[in-house]
Amino acid sequence: MTPAARVQAAIEVLDAMTGWLAAEQALTRWARGARYAGSKDRAAVRDHVFSVLRTRRSCAALGGGETGRALLLGHLRAEGADPEAIFTGEGHAPTPLTADERAAGRAPTPEEARDLPDWLWERFETALGAQADAAAQALRHRAPVCLRHNPRMKPLSQVIEILLKDGVATIPVAQVDGALHVTEGARRVAQSDAFREGHVELQDASSQAAMAALPVPDGARVLDFCAGGGGKVLALAAWHEGTWFAHDAAPDRMRDLPARAARAGAEVTLLDAEAVASAAPFDLVLCDVPCSGSGTWRRAPEAKWALTPERLHALCYTQREILEQAQAFVRPKGLLVYTTCSVLAEENAAQIEGFQAAHPGWTREDTRRWPVSDTGDGFYLATLRKG
Repeated sequence: MTPAARVQAAIEVLDAMTGWLAAEQALTRWARGARYAGSKDRAAVRDHVFSVLRTRRSCAALGGGETGRALLLGHLRAEGADPEAIFTGEGHAPTPLTADERAAGRAPTPEEARDLPDWLWERFETALGAQADAAAQALRHRAPVCLRHNPRMKPLSQVIEILLKDGVATIPVAQVDGALHVTEGARRVAQSDAFREGHVELQDASSQAAMAALPVPDGARVLDFCAGGGGKVLALAAWHEGTWFAHDAAPDRMRDLPARAARAGAEVTLLDAEAVASAAPFDLVLCDVPCSGSGTWRRAPEAKWALTPERLHALCYTQREILEQAQAFVRPKGLLVYTTCSVLAEENAAQIEGFQAAHPGWTREDTRRWPVSDTGDGFYLATLRKG
């Protein structure tokens, strides 16, 4: 595919999303109907789509509209590219620009240039203060790809060399032991020997840092109560000696966890709701609760446009319910750990304050926040000790 044909494909994908078809679904449908597209073509189309989604509001201003065509036009203008060289109508390129399209578009206002809905900007300022603008701007760009080294396998220096042989260049992340920032070959990670043999796992550096901060005693019985794919419990199992359990309200999310655990040389017991109660109490219960994901919107940018005040309220209710359930499974003097990949105060500090007000016997031992940065997502951690 030519560069212009890739732009046209991205326009079609964006238009397919107007009926609330998710980006991944729209990209998959396009790829199934475009057997001629190679892996580089699919990657390029995906990059166009996600770049627009990260900056949709400013692209709409620059392109003069919300259609896929207007959004791509705005994106090209933002990148300093010449739209006339792309919109030629030749081959599979987009049709030439009309006079109206050439005249349409303007510089984004400061509010539009943040690429956040206005109601969310107010919450960013409340939660982040002077760092709000930096966070909003960081979310407009591609997320870093980071790996977690498994210390139970080969030394980190050897793993870096193994990755490099497979075309994956990495550098250690400062102040996060075992974290590697992929600087080249990110799309080769899943096919690399280091990944297949369990030497590394894909995991954001902020998430790694949060798990490394937990005071897990040797021999502890640890439950990951909202396990999802299990990345956090596997991180803990790589660094500590203990007995590991995982539960998720949607068990299908854990379907790959047994294979991942085996690859990493760890043993994790999966528990349904009834089994959790039977296996309790635990020394540490981790609640990585469902949240807005506002610290990770570089990776799932459509989420920031889909979130509403009502949806945020519902998420906060779910978070409170999870904390209430999980606290019952912690042994006396044990730890309840609450984490989100959100930067919003309603989902973070406010939840812990509300929990402590309802449960005065719990003592907060630690609170940490990680900003949206060059090597990590926005992340929140609070640890509470049971009286």
